[in-house]
Amino acid sequence: MGIDGVRGAVGGDGAGTGAAALPGYSERKDAVRRRLRRIEGQVRGLERMVDEDRYCIDVLEQVAAATRALQAVALELLDDHLSHCVAEAVRMGGAEASAKIDEASAAIARLVRS
Repeated sequence: MGIDGVRGAVGGDGAGTGAAALPGYSERKDAVRRRLRRIEGQVRGLERMVDEDRYCIDVLEQVAAATRALQAVALELLDDHLSHCVAEAVRMGGAEASAKIDEASAAIARLVRS
């Protein structure tokens, strides 16, 4: 399963077609990693706030900020997946195209529920 949480993308981890191509976010991998490291810092900050017995609402506001940051990364990765992996599968056609569309739909459903 790739960083975007979606398995078997054409050009992803190769689980879908055996292809060895890179995932849609590969050109911006460093930027995605930087964003995730910032979020990791936010979560460490939350732990410090709890250790320091900070006011509940202040901690909750920071939890919401970290959650929004993760959601923004997820949406960016989903966009990359749709424009790269799903679009490539649709160009190729056949059962793989339907499978990628179903996969993307399931990923969107998981994001909406989160």
